[in-house]
Amino acid sequence: MQTEATPQPRNTRQALVLLRRAARSEQHHVWKGCAWLILAALLEAAGPLLGKYFIDHTLVPRRFDLLEVGLLLGGILLAGAVASVIRYTQLTRLAGVAMRSVRRLREEVYGHVLRLPMAFFDKAITGQLVSRVTNDTEQVKNLYVQVLFVMLDSSIVVLGAFAAMAWLDWRLMLIVLTLVPTVVVIVWFYQRWSAPAVSRARQKRSDINAQLSESIAGMPVLQASNAQARFRQKFDNTNQQHLGARMAEMRVNAWLLRPMLDFINVLLLSAVIYRFGQGGINALQIGVLYAFVSYLGRVVDPLIQITLQFGQLQQAIVAAARVDTLLQESRPPAVAGPERISQGAVRIERIRFGYNPETVVLHDLSLEIPAGGFYALVGHTGSGKSTLLSLLLRFYQVQSGAITVDDVPLAHFSDAHFRADVGLVPQDPFLLAASVRENIAMGRSMTEDELQTAARSAHCHDFIVQLEQGYDTLLGEGGARLSVGQKQLIAIARALAGKPRILFLDEATAHIDSETEKIVQLALSELHGKVTVIAVAHRLSTIRCADCIVVLNHGRIHEQGSHDALMAIPQGVYQRLYLLQQLENY
Repeated sequence: MQTEATPQPRNTRQALVLLRRAARSEQHHVWKGCAWLILAALLEAAGPLLGKYFIDHTLVPRRFDLLEVGLLLGGILLAGAVASVIRYTQLTRLAGVAMRSVRRLREEVYGHVLRLPMAFFDKAITGQLVSRVTNDTEQVKNLYVQVLFVMLDSSIVVLGAFAAMAWLDWRLMLIVLTLVPTVVVIVWFYQRWSAPAVSRARQKRSDINAQLSESIAGMPVLQASNAQARFRQKFDNTNQQHLGARMAEMRVNAWLLRPMLDFINVLLLSAVIYRFGQGGINALQIGVLYAFVSYLGRVVDPLIQITLQFGQLQQAIVAAARVDTLLQESRPPAVAGPERISQGAVRIERIRFGYNPETVVLHDLSLEIPAGGFYALVGHTGSGKSTLLSLLLRFYQVQSGAITVDDVPLAHFSDAHFRADVGLVPQDPFLLAASVRENIAMGRSMTEDELQTAARSAHCHDFIVQLEQGYDTLLGEGGARLSVGQKQLIAIARALAGKPRILFLDEATAHIDSETEKIVQLALSELHGKVTVIAVAHRLSTIRCADCIVVLNHGRIHEQGSHDALMAIPQGVYQRLYLLQQLENY
């Protein structure tokens, strides 16, 4: 299985830029929250100052004026209570900013993925891509939470405490201030030592998701091949590697975060007491000592909270870098042209294409398909028929030559107009785990008459109404409650529901029974002259009535004509293919 390379974050700024972009519309809420948190920090800083005043003017001289004592104690309690209410209110406000920002980010990522070219999905691994849209954006939420909540709030509290300590005794404040560069050094070492482990852990989690997705999707083949033990061993190895990366990260956390700061806190407390002892403690200094001990706790605890978040923050930064990398994947330029497909006439002029520049799949291929015509593309595996269909569907861009529809270059149609005017019936019908109605409509606003008209055109209305709840019957994941043929008829109804001018069929009858094939042939005959039909066919009996059958061989048009004309070519490619299939049927 392909292993995805985890992008190393350039720096923390990369993650913060992503955060700011998603929260740009709510910056006023952030600034208001910061202002209120500063007020809360000032009220908290007032507590030790009032305590110092109480010690210096009441407790030491033993002047117990009940009114003054009551006012002081009430002031301390009131300041703490108001600060707590403000902090709760503003952190709730910032939580809303975080959740809404992550919602917008997830919508942006999902919308971006939906517009990526098919070439991207040729290389992408489904499980890892799902991890981007779900796990990584969820981890970015932690970035919002840690930055907006813990770090912002704790930083404001620390600044307020240092300001109060500087007002009391700037020399003692300088002793406590040595804690800040110490924390910076600890964090630097933490990031340096933990980043590789965090990156490995994120990569292995994506690998776990990818292996799960592949195993579930291929469960019938896996069990039929008796490969359960091998796949389980492979999964266990990946899981063990993920555990190793997480344990390496935890060891760094255990050494550098809480234990180290607790030790530094003890050293600073000893230094402050020693400094007082050197100057000789008198009655007037007891209040200052009390205030400094209180502020030291108010500085150390927030710093501990900040450093404890760096484990989550480091993971969030890596996840943000991965999300940002996905958002940087280039998309085809948006086209907003007014052109619509009116007739459905297709012209292919000397196109040349290869998935890799050095390997050409289609060689100077030219073809004209009239509006309302039924053209079929056939050939051996690797002849280029599916590649040509992908170019007609604009999944890829031709490297030379041109494709036009109604004399308009294919690239000049907007995505919305082009997708509205074409329909696709794939070889393996994609069905939602939803009702028949939802699978035909696919989010389009359709009346009941339009829905049933599409179903009747696909000749699936009769079996739909016989289901338990008719069009409202839930089909299960992948349409598990339907036969293969019924799934394909639903897929045809979905394609016809959009009233396309061009209908593409990608080996739509490859896996269905002969009875369903006849139904498909009947549906195609009814569309003749109304809709341009271009069908890639492996099952040649389906396209016998096509206006023209184009035989591709090694990326070139080898033969073309009606069924009868091609069968008349001695030792022709089409003749051999058709006769081989007839022999297989006997």
